[in-house]
Amino acid sequence: MLPEFMELVIVTPTRQLVRTRARETTLPGANGYLGVLPGHAPLMTELGIGELTSRGETQTEPLSVVRGFAEVLPDRITVLAETAELAAEIDLERAEAAKARAEKRLAAHDPNIDWDRAGVALQRALIRIQVVRKYRGVPANSH
Repeated sequence: MLPEFMELVIVTPTRQLVRTRARETTLPGANGYLGVLPGHAPLMTELGIGELTSRGETQTEPLSVVRGFAEVLPDRITVLAETAELAAEIDLERAEAAKARAEKRLAAHDPNIDWDRAGVALQRALIRIQVVRKYRGVPANSH
């Protein structure tokens, strides 16, 4: 019989963000989102930049995740993220300022810009904004 829940653990190099029981988890994989249910086949996957959501006995708050790895076992998911933030921890004004800086850097057409780094900065800011707006119920076009 399949387990009803999986243990979900999310850690960064500096702290453990989440340890909970989940019925369903959606991870931002490097090549798209991955849905995981109890009893999932074991796998290791690279994480991209995106929103991580899980549902347990109650709906849990979404997180922004930036790169890392996830180990999936039938009864446990362990996420090792470069950075991850709970929606409640994200400063929307700071994320919007980071987005504006990244867009300005990319629009400058400066040949000395590290394009990969600037692109990641923009993606990170966009996912942080998306997660916090979704969590707080703020429409996408309001500031």
